[in-house]
Amino acid sequence: MQTGLKGRDFISDLDFSKEEVKTVLDVAWDLKMKRAMGISHASLRDKVLAMLFFFSSTRTRGSFEAGMAQLGGHAAFIESRTTQVSHGDTEKELGEIFGRYFDGIAIRHVDWGIGNRYLNNVAEASRVPVLNMQCEIYHPHQCLADLMTIMEKKGRNLRRKKMVVSWAYASSYLKPMSVPQSLILQMPRFGMDVVLAHPPEFQLMPDIMDQARDLAKKHHTGFDVVHDMEEACQDADVIYAKSWGPLMTTHDADEGKRIQDQYKDWIADDAKIALGKDDVIYMHPLPADRDIEVTSAVLDGPHSVVFDEAENRLHAQKAVMALTM
Repeated sequence: MQTGLKGRDFISDLDFSKEEVKTVLDVAWDLKMKRAMGISHASLRDKVLAMLFFFSSTRTRGSFEAGMAQLGGHAAFIESRTTQVSHGDTEKELGEIFGRYFDGIAIRHVDWGIGNRYLNNVAEASRVPVLNMQCEIYHPHQCLADLMTIMEKKGRNLRRKKMVVSWAYASSYLKPMSVPQSLILQMPRFGMDVVLAHPPEFQLMPDIMDQARDLAKKHHTGFDVVHDMEEACQDADVIYAKSWGPLMTTHDADEGKRIQDQYKDWIADDAKIALGKDDVIYMHPLPADRDIEVTSAVLDGPHSVVFDEAENRLHAQKAVMALTM
C-alpha cells in the first residue's frame, strides 16, 4: 500500500503509479463494503470540495457530491457560466483563492486545447489537490471505476485478458476522446491486451498513442489498432464501445458530423457481443445513444455491466478524495 497521496493532484491517469492505483482500488473496495454494511466512514469530516463544471454532468456531479457527503464532508457545485469564472477570474486567481476556501478542487472542462491546460494552471496556483472530473485528454476517475469493475467481473489478475476499446456511432454530438485515451493508458499497466478499433478518421492523439505503445511494451501486453469493429470483437473478454469525435481530423462540427454519419453500422449489438467470449462484458460510461450507439438489447442485457460501472464511480472517487484530501 502506498501512503504518499495526501495533497497530490490527479489530472492525468499516469499521475498515480500502478502501485498507487492499486492502493486507490483497495481503499475503494473497503469503502464500498462499508457503504453496503452501513458502517460510517466519515474520514473527510469538515472538509469541502469545490466542483467547477464547464460541461454538463449527471454521474460525475452525483457521484462526487454523494461521495463527499458519505465521507462526512461537503461538495460545493459551481457552474462556470453563473460565476465570474466566465468573464474575469483567471486560473491563477481561482487556484489561489479556491485553494484557500476549499480542501480540494475538482474541475470538468473538455474544451479542445483548453481544458487540460486550465486544470494544470489551477493546480500550479493551488495549495490543495486538483482532481480531474474530465478534460479533453483524460477521464481518470472514470477509468479507475472501469478498472475496478473489470477486476470485479474478471478477477484481479487481468493478464492476457483481451479488452476492445471501440468507437461506436452516436448522433447526439461529437463526444470527447478522453475516455478511450485513459483506457489505453491505464489497462496495459494491469496486463490487459488492448485492441483499439475505430474508422480511419477517428484517431486518438499521437502522443497518447505513443505512450500506450510504450506502456504495452513495458508491461509485455498487446496493443493493436484495427479499423473493423467485428474483427476487434473476436474472442474479447471486455468490449468497451462508445463514440468520440473525429477531433484529429477536423474541429469543424458540421464536417465532423458528416464524417461521423458515414459509420452508422458501428453499433454495439448482439452480433458484435456474440463474437466475444461466452462471458464477455459490455461497458460504457453513459449516457449512451440507445439503439444508435448500442442496442437496448445489449445495454440492458446479460453481458452489460454499465450500472455496476456507474456505481463504482462513487467508490473509486471516494477513495481518491479520502487519500488526497
